[in-house]
Amino acid sequence: MDKIVDKYYLLKQRQRETEQELKQLREEITAYCETQQADQLEIGAYKVKLVSQIRKEYDDQKLYEALPDPDLWRLMSKADGSKISSLVRLRVIPEERLENTYEVKQIKLLHVDKI
Repeated sequence: MDKIVDKYYLLKQRQRETEQELKQLREEITAYCETQQADQLEIGAYKVKLVSQIRKEYDDQKLYEALPDPDLWRLMSKADGSKISSLVRLRVIPEERLENTYEVKQIKLLHVDKI
């Protein structure tokens, strides 16, 4: 069991390092695309594509005050954008009721495919 725990620890350590390196590479690629003013480029044998996405980041306190039923809030326990979107799509919560409970942020997603 000692070897298994040791291997798990080492792999988790590598995972953190890999995630950090991926983050840095992503930032460099995104910055390069922005300096080229392009959302899509072919670089060597790869197709690089930036996709803009808008996300809502909810304020827990404002959301709690806006929800019509405290039981809905208990289901979430904290703001979860995908759950909230589902409740709006199902018409459990009207979109108008959520006005001023979130901040809209635009993010860029990076897709890299081999050609």
